[in-house]
Amino acid sequence: MEKIAVLGAGMVGRTIAIDLSKVAEVTSFDINLRNLILLRDKEPSIQIGVLDLTNYQNYGEYFQNFDYVVSAVPGFMGYETLRSLIECGKNVCDISFFPEDPMRLDSLAKQKNVTVITDMGVAPGMSNLFLGRYNEVLKITDLEFYVGGLPKNPKEPFKYKAPFSPYDVIEEYTRPARMQENGEIVTKPALSENVLMNFDEVGTLEGFNTDGLRTLLTTMEHIPNMKEKTLRYVGHLDFIKNLREAGFFSKENMLVNGTTKVIKPIDITSELLVNQWKYDVGEEDITIMKIIIKGNIESVDLIIECNLYDEYDVTNQLSSMSRTTGYVCAAGMNLIINKMFNDKGVFPPEFIGKDKKHFYFIIKYLHDRNVNWKIKAY
Repeated sequence: MEKIAVLGAGMVGRTIAIDLSKVAEVTSFDINLRNLILLRDKEPSIQIGVLDLTNYQNYGEYFQNFDYVVSAVPGFMGYETLRSLIECGKNVCDISFFPEDPMRLDSLAKQKNVTVITDMGVAPGMSNLFLGRYNEVLKITDLEFYVGGLPKNPKEPFKYKAPFSPYDVIEEYTRPARMQENGEIVTKPALSENVLMNFDEVGTLEGFNTDGLRTLLTTMEHIPNMKEKTLRYVGHLDFIKNLREAGFFSKENMLVNGTTKVIKPIDITSELLVNQWKYDVGEEDITIMKIIIKGNIESVDLIIECNLYDEYDVTNQLSSMSRTTGYVCAAGMNLIINKMFNDKGVFPPEFIGKDKKHFYFIIKYLHDRNVNWKIKAY
């Protein structure tokens, strides 16, 4: 039986590990013993190991006995984690969403003769996958997608909970948003250009610019217009803007009370928000996403709309965000394990979606786990 190491036992990493344990021997690694115990309680067949995964120089020793690796570490350490795994000659499916360009590692992956699929989540992830598929059949002119992972029952003052590291969420709220307009890459402030959108399942949500296009800006640069917006309950945006403007997200060192103690405000804010934004055991969440692809085929204009609405899995006690995100990553790893995809190098999801067989394998993989995308054309 194949051996898979899953790095990171947070909410998403645990779901990936549980899913992959059906087809392989899985060992989960994390520095947080509590997360590992939560995982083992859900699936006793999974082995666990407490590791400081920032000890990149030890990866060769740590993972020498594993056939494949999933990286589900926090974004701030994702790039170095992936680079180190490639150096060790490991085939990887990555969901860490680090800010660096993963294609910088393509030549190294080719040199090491390994297969790496990156950004295999919901967004980025499914947004790229759909675009890669329809780019094969349409001359696409516009892409826009809207996505949010939200508590089903929002509470003041944030109206939000985070299924992953608050530091990563704050990064999303502060990193300038790149988009394509009329064939040119433009950069706009994060949280800008707020729009209100109505959804049958949840009512009105607000969407704002975030930097979610990532590799699409280079791999799909022929598409004139592309943008991504994050969805939140109405009122969340103003609260976050006030925190940002007041300096709570600053990464600059500052003195405290004029003493020699130096801190970064973002570190304190992240620590405070860990508990504020943490989901309680059994607390229900939702994932909502809309992808709109506009183009034409044989001079006929066409719009493809892909919609996802998903709720917390009460039966298995799995969060919606962990399922809609984690199962995509698990599907990508299954493509590698089953030798359905074994090209060498680094591949974002738009490259995977180009192949109809790969695309429908992932759609069915999600459907079999009750994550159902609805696609319509008009």
